[in-house]
Amino acid sequence: MSAHDQILDLKKRIGTEIIGQEAAIDQLLIALLANGHILMEGLPGLAKTRTIKTLAANLESVFRRIQFTPDLLPSDITGTEIYIGEGAGGKFVFQQGPIFGNLILADEINRAPAKAQAALLEAMEERQVTVAGKTYKLPDLFLVMATQNPIEQEGTYPLPEAQTDRFLLHVFVSYSSDEDEEKILRLVRDEDSGHKQFNNEKISSQAIADARKEVLAVQVSETVEKYIVALIAATRRPADYGGDLPTWIRYGASPRGTLALDRSSRATAWLAGRDTATPDDVKASVHPCLRHRLILSYEAEASGITKDNVLDEILKLVAVP
Repeated sequence: MSAHDQILDLKKRIGTEIIGQEAAIDQLLIALLANGHILMEGLPGLAKTRTIKTLAANLESVFRRIQFTPDLLPSDITGTEIYIGEGAGGKFVFQQGPIFGNLILADEINRAPAKAQAALLEAMEERQVTVAGKTYKLPDLFLVMATQNPIEQEGTYPLPEAQTDRFLLHVFVSYSSDEDEEKILRLVRDEDSGHKQFNNEKISSQAIADARKEVLAVQVSETVEKYIVALIAATRRPADYGGDLPTWIRYGASPRGTLALDRSSRATAWLAGRDTATPDDVKASVHPCLRHRLILSYEAEASGITKDNVLDEILKLVAVP
């Protein structure tokens, strides 16, 4: 079975366990294929945690869950050195923290203070952890999925832009349809009664490595590259594109936004079975790649303009090649 077939099989397996969240599943797989990280935002109970746990259950991987709380310390994430008594040689030994896994769930990341949040920065960006002057590499298969609740803001610590910029994608998880809600009801009933059959054969980590190589080989034409750059330019120089953009945007996307659009577009094309990224692949990637990289003006926020509204307007104003 080819790497593409195995990823599609993985998608099908997750889809049988996570009902009504097809878009979120696609974005999680895109983050996995593009070797990036994903921030999922949604109300409690919308299967954010279940989604990555289901991915881990069907993939050869080490799953770690970190529950972010106000008393969480950086060492609770990265690990720390412990002293082994004289009988064992009297030395300090590094004890790995939960960050040393393949699939990391940073649950309710905005409930921990900045110092704990920052402990993820080096790991997410550099794929390594430094403790007591020593550097420890993380696995090749390493994905952080952070969750946050948009309604309970009391006692939380909003993620600074430097932190959110490390995430390849920012995905909103919404309510299921009534039809899907009935399917969820039956699914959980079957699980509770023990009638649900699980597939114990896992997708190999080598399949992910092979898929990533194929994603990197997806071609992006010069025309599509210019389209990506034009979309980013519209967030930085909104006056050049007219409309209401100049009054809505305070700061635009960083170069990470450009790279995220490129990587996500190629992964989207590969999932669809194509070896060339199209403008439609770029357009499909704009909202998850850029919504966390924009800072809106006071006027926009006061008028109830959302970042998605701004990105919708950018897609209208920037010519499609």
